[in-house]
Amino acid sequence: MASTTATSPLSDRVLTMEESATLRMAQLGREVMAQGHDVISLSLGEPDFDTPDHIKEAAKRALDAGHTKYTPVPGTAELRKAISDKFKRENNLDYAPSQIVVSTGAKQSIANVCFAMLNEGDEVVILAPFWVSYSAMVEVAGGKAVIVGAGIEEDYKVTPEAIAEAITDRTKFILFSSPCNPTGSVYTADELAAISKMLADYPNVYVVSDEIYEHINFTGEHASIGTFPEVKDRTITVNGFSKGFAMTGWRLGYLGAPQVIADACNKLQGQNTSGANSIAQHAGAHALNSDLGPTIAMKEAFARRRELIIDGLEKIDGMKVNRPQGAFYIFPDVSAFFGMSDGETTINDADDLAAYLLVKAHVATVTGGAFGAPDCLRISYAASEEQLRQAVDRIAAALKELN
Repeated sequence: MASTTATSPLSDRVLTMEESATLRMAQLGREVMAQGHDVISLSLGEPDFDTPDHIKEAAKRALDAGHTKYTPVPGTAELRKAISDKFKRENNLDYAPSQIVVSTGAKQSIANVCFAMLNEGDEVVILAPFWVSYSAMVEVAGGKAVIVGAGIEEDYKVTPEAIAEAITDRTKFILFSSPCNPTGSVYTADELAAISKMLADYPNVYVVSDEIYEHINFTGEHASIGTFPEVKDRTITVNGFSKGFAMTGWRLGYLGAPQVIADACNKLQGQNTSGANSIAQHAGAHALNSDLGPTIAMKEAFARRRELIIDGLEKIDGMKVNRPQGAFYIFPDVSAFFGMSDGETTINDADDLAAYLLVKAHVATVTGGAFGAPDCLRISYAASEEQLRQAVDRIAAALKELN
């Protein structure tokens, strides 16, 4: 007799995978909004600016010219040449067009690397706080995420010594972002040089550097770890168009990598998604070859918003705030509120606090636990200055009710 025991049709990897906390909070915010509440969403990492007109016009020209067919798996020759030139011109990185793979967003670029490089049980040292999808991508590819963190007192930047302690014979690569999502911290050239020097003792360990927030950098200088001789030949640099060019919906990212890894990512992508969107690639090539004036204007607007939100949050008793040097996030330590209650809701952790602020203040944030920092909240300031003022006022009022 056939078994009647019910089994799940889903794979173990899907059943054990965490849902994206940023997307979950965005959905919860929409649900509260659907109930008739005025929700200010500071949860998603998406610029609130429109894509610059000259990039949109390039897309229209591509449509009119009939560029609507399949593209080569690793990207069009035009875009890969533009990326190669950009790497050299802006970052002093030497990646030939053949070493570049264009994907449907930087997220796919990182996933490609994980599937191309990791065998079951291989380890990846992830510098925390980290973007929510890093550990999930490593684990679904069969790897083990080894988290090495730093707190607000260290400006959320991990030391070479801490990284070295986490490296084992199973370590395949280290993975981090600078400017960082979620903290906004920026590793300086000196700090990256120190990490590179340490990695000279580990010649089999690669580096995956996510530089998607490169242009939203308030230090005046962006440093790429792939420029340092100790790791130059084993660095995979990931970037894209979503943040610096306000092209989130265009879904266009890329990586530069040692040839063997670029070839593997090309092979892998050829069996799952093939080439990225043809129109987006034409627009992306134009973006890289054009004036960065609109990008600089966006960065300046974000810098003003950073000051506005820091000024407001610093006035809230118990809110510990640092001064991030990039991206568009504030990542305050909110552990002072743990154990407090408004008489109805008790705040046990950052998850509870994020939920409380959504329901009580109608402000959507994201728990720091999703980013490997359970004492924190991620607050995006990719919103208008008026929305940010209102959000800070609402947060302050809601937190004042806790004791």
